[in-house]
Amino acid sequence: MSTDTALALGLLAILGTRLPERLRGFVVTVFIVDDLVALVVIAVVYSHDIHWIPLVVAVLAWAVIPIMVRLGPNWPALAYVVVGVVCWGGLYYGGVDPVVAGLAIGLTGPAYSPGPDSLETATRLVRRFREQPTSQLARSAGAGLLNTISPNERLQTLYLPVASFVIVPLFALANAGIPIAPAFLATAYTSPITIGIVLGYVVGKPVAVFGISRLIAAVTRGRLRPPVGWAAVAGSGLIAGVGFTVAVLVASLAFRGTELAQAKLGILTAAAVSAVLTWALFRITAALPPQRRAQALLGTVRGLTDLSPDVDPDRDHIRGPDDALVTVVEYGDFECPYCGRAETHVRRLLTDVSVRFVWRHLPLPDVHPHAQLAAQAAEAAGAQGRFWPMHDLLLQHQSALEPDDIRRYAEQLELDLDQFDRDLTRHRYAARIAADVESADVSGVPGTPTFFIDGRRHYGAYDVASLEAGVAAARDAASARQGGAASR
Repeated sequence: MSTDTALALGLLAILGTRLPERLRGFVVTVFIVDDLVALVVIAVVYSHDIHWIPLVVAVLAWAVIPIMVRLGPNWPALAYVVVGVVCWGGLYYGGVDPVVAGLAIGLTGPAYSPGPDSLETATRLVRRFREQPTSQLARSAGAGLLNTISPNERLQTLYLPVASFVIVPLFALANAGIPIAPAFLATAYTSPITIGIVLGYVVGKPVAVFGISRLIAAVTRGRLRPPVGWAAVAGSGLIAGVGFTVAVLVASLAFRGTELAQAKLGILTAAAVSAVLTWALFRITAALPPQRRAQALLGTVRGLTDLSPDVDPDRDHIRGPDDALVTVVEYGDFECPYCGRAETHVRRLLTDVSVRFVWRHLPLPDVHPHAQLAAQAAEAAGAQGRFWPMHDLLLQHQSALEPDDIRRYAEQLELDLDQFDRDLTRHRYAARIAADVESADVSGVPGTPTFFIDGRRHYGAYDVASLEAGVAAARDAASARQGGAASR
């Protein structure tokens, strides 16, 4: 049943960087559900001689973990280890394969982006350490920084190297070995076990993924559709045949001796055939004309957006053509050095006629004491039709944002200085800036600079190559939607 997510994503990476990121998200979603169902089958079908008291102990131990997570992050790691071992042991002695314990415990790890409050707390701890560099404050600052990261991400960082380079290779070496004698291969490839597994992965998987997706779209009359094109859905079904770790685990529970060897051969053969078929499908798709290729990979459905509210030409500051295919939104702070570095990359993006750029304010006064005044100065200049020139000056002179410096920039731009001074003195645009800060909170912005490309948060780096790749993907998606609308 199960797909090996790591192998499949590795294969997608080998197939090429032009595959849309949305495809990887769809593939991971399908595979996670696939793994969940496979492990449920292991727990239900391959459990024998059930003993209820150990199982109740295992369930109670598992229930303690989300309670511990909910109560706070200050529990020692040993406490989680003890509870996890009790859960594992309860399943083992209860007659259920304890591999389910790993899945159940993994589901309790919260995943989230750092919030502004936790980031401000971490900043205060670092500032205190800088003022008084003692070992005690160093530990506090380190713990504060670590606690801003979600437990899910911390656990990945901690265990991924061990899992990838030790546990999975050991599992493969211990369980995947098969005889390669010609007599065995001739017998195995005519065995119903090998043939059934190959057909299940190579035919059953793509038929299930593609067929169910089509069925849901038809039943809901298009209201529920995959977030990718149908070629990408078919490719996801094909690559789902790359099963290994859980597949071998199920086979080792179901078979023994020669039958187990035949099952392993079927799993490995199916993985190889699925990889070749996936490569062939995406090579054929890549040869299509650009618009048809975009439709095949990305579909015509606009994905869910992270940005709230949407860009409003009557309110937002916009640079670039009004009819641009792609909109890039930056939440920035005029005193943030990373925003200053990102500005050169944004300028490169604006040479593309299909891109328009939007700036929204996110001053961080706890870190940058002049950021709030600079944001108000930009708005005051904007009231006189000079927002973007003031924006450029502020980012070019981030080390000179005192009131006298800002007034000098206003003189340089030939603004009405009396009006400019009144606007700053009365904080006339404080509410406008606060609205941008509120929209950043709603949109899940952790810090500056944060970019959104066509409403979707850009999680990669903000260098030119990364931003251009994000813009190219958004442009392909917009082109596919336009092509779909034209065909209808």
